[in-house]
Amino acid sequence: MALLGRWLVAQVGRAGLAAWAIASLVFLFSRLDTQKPIDLLLQEPDNLRNTMLNPEASAAQRQAVAQRLGLTEPLFYVTRTQQAGVISWQWHGSHNQYHHWLAGLVHGRLGNSFRDGQPIGPRWWAALAYTLPLTGLATLGAIAGALFLGMVLAGGSQAAGPTGWRAGLHLLLTGLQGLPLFALALGLLFAFANPDMLNILPAYADSAVADELWGQQALRLVLPTLALVLAVLPELTLLLANALHHELRTDYATTARAKGLTNKQLLRRHALPNALLPLLTAFAGLLPALVAGAVVVETIFALPGT
Repeated sequence: MALLGRWLVAQVGRAGLAAWAIASLVFLFSRLDTQKPIDLLLQEPDNLRNTMLNPEASAAQRQAVAQRLGLTEPLFYVTRTQQAGVISWQWHGSHNQYHHWLAGLVHGRLGNSFRDGQPIGPRWWAALAYTLPLTGLATLGAIAGALFLGMVLAGGSQAAGPTGWRAGLHLLLTGLQGLPLFALALGLLFAFANPDMLNILPAYADSAVADELWGQQALRLVLPTLALVLAVLPELTLLLANALHHELRTDYATTARAKGLTNKQLLRRHALPNALLPLLTAFAGLLPALVAGAVVVETIFALPGT
């Protein structure tokens, strides 16, 4: 348990560092061209009309917009300047855009929109109200499905591999593993939300989704959740089945059989606990893909999270 706890802490720490690094890079790259957000704002109908009527006001407008967006300060703690061919570095302390953004992020402020200047935090949380349940349900479904199917595949363990219907299940999972997420989502739409096919589940969300009953909202999450589950389930299941097959060929498994344990008892009591660590490691690697895949299925199924 201590080893598993350290592993979980290490994984969470790495994920946190990766998230901070990615967010920082996105912020810095989005601020490299400070003129683009200013141009976008000035191209809005009201601002564009004022600029055309009074061209001399354009420079003043650009300066006012830059100050409102906080683009007049240095981008980072250190900037490089070049004068007369001499390169020098200047330290700005906390008076820079990145520091203000990072301090706001620590306090839960995600910044303001370039377009209207309003905080983006409420919009972000409103989107997560749909994305988090979708991702959470898919996570639970993928783990539960991988445990069940992995045990099923390992239940008929043979030296030459799975046989009979287990071989068919193994082949099906291998085929699903090669399909991209959008193909899985569109296939589910065609099969279960097509008037010419089964048509037993709703396909898209509508503008009144927030006013629907809980049961109706849950029905709209069935196909998106199933698409996400099928995107990661084959890899997790096949990995767990291979790990269980390996455990069943070890010396302690042979000893347990000699003591009278059935194959099912051996799987549950001994093989499964030892095979869980590779499963957790694989799932930690697939979790970012699961979160990113939520954006894909939200777009395909017209969910409000995107």
